[in-house]
Amino acid sequence: MVQLVNRDRLHESEVDLRAVDEAYEARHEPLVSPDGERIAWPVKSGDEGWSLWVNGRRWPDAFDVLWHAMFGPDGRLAALVKKDELWTVAVEGVPWDEKFDFVWNPAFSPDGLHIAAQVKKDGKYTMAVDGKSWDEGYVSTREFTLDNAGNVAVSAQVERLNEGDVFRFLEGTWGLAVNAGLWPAKYLNVYGPVLSPDGKHAAAQVRLDICDYTIAEDGQPWDSRFGCIWEPVYDPKEGAIVAPVKVPGGWTLVKGGNPFWKRKYGQIWRPKFSPDGNRVAAVASPAFGKWTVAVDDTPWTCLFSDAVLEPHFSADSRRIAAIVKEENRWTIAVDGKAWHETFDMIWDPVFNPDASHVAAKVERNGSYSIAIDGQIWKDSLERLWPPVFSPDGEQILVKGIAGDKYFRKALPVSQILR
Repeated sequence: MVQLVNRDRLHESEVDLRAVDEAYEARHEPLVSPDGERIAWPVKSGDEGWSLWVNGRRWPDAFDVLWHAMFGPDGRLAALVKKDELWTVAVEGVPWDEKFDFVWNPAFSPDGLHIAAQVKKDGKYTMAVDGKSWDEGYVSTREFTLDNAGNVAVSAQVERLNEGDVFRFLEGTWGLAVNAGLWPAKYLNVYGPVLSPDGKHAAAQVRLDICDYTIAEDGQPWDSRFGCIWEPVYDPKEGAIVAPVKVPGGWTLVKGGNPFWKRKYGQIWRPKFSPDGNRVAAVASPAFGKWTVAVDDTPWTCLFSDAVLEPHFSADSRRIAAIVKEENRWTIAVDGKAWHETFDMIWDPVFNPDASHVAAKVERNGSYSIAIDGQIWKDSLERLWPPVFSPDGEQILVKGIAGDKYFRKALPVSQILR
């Protein structure tokens, strides 16, 4: 959860956006830093090409193409850029020295100190981390994960297939590359790589045969086999792998290949451990066409027909909130109770530090606002970014656009909870 460092940063500020309309012929969607201190806008000026306008100043360089601009958790601004037919990543306006045939899917580490991206170079696919690409290249790469130490695990195709070569496909052509070191074993498919909290281990779901799935950790598959499987997670206390799997009678959670939850569900996914590591929550279907959140193998009593998204724990691990959808309307459910107000769209719930309140960005009729505990702020804006609570939980940071102005200001929570 993003939080402001201290109360001093809750000052109000405003940026006049008219200069963007007046000076540039084209622009993409704006983006805002986590603390709201900066607003960035991809802009194009005549033959100069694309750049980023940030709080009234443009990056010094312009590029033929600029896309996937993003602020990291630490507030750094990065974007994928192309110039002279070569691609790279630019961070705070400075391109990486190394250039590529193509680059995509950039990601910051959770603490924002590292940046990784998938790249194509010399006809092969690989990873680049903090401006340096791996020496090893692959036929293709798929999903990857990046941790705070800069470790990367990526699904990699290591054998090229001729068209229609079913038999070669069944022998396995995919593996997992961890910091450019490839697992010795190959599989039909490798999905959802994860790294252990200490960065010393990696795991992924793997497909062994037509209908035969399991988890492999550090290249060694579990002995247990399952009809299907979803992305694993590491138990932060024990270091064991937990994963949703399909077994006779439904879906359940296993740990280390052995039963973990006892109930069987019609479906289960997105398991998540609480910050203290003592609880596990997951999206679950306890009845056909019905969805909810199950906590330590006990489903909430409230059920939803359309959708339930991943659970979010409060910082103290006591409370859980999730986005839910019923009859094509979105809202938030907290500890098994849904808000009465519903919305056209809603964004991830955010707990305040002591978990006494839950806030979310919401949309109705094309306008955006903030809801806290189901109560809606009286103002609506043309654009709005997710809210941030102050450390004492008494104020909430609003980052939005009204008319020609981008503004950030602190609202007392009591002003919304009237």
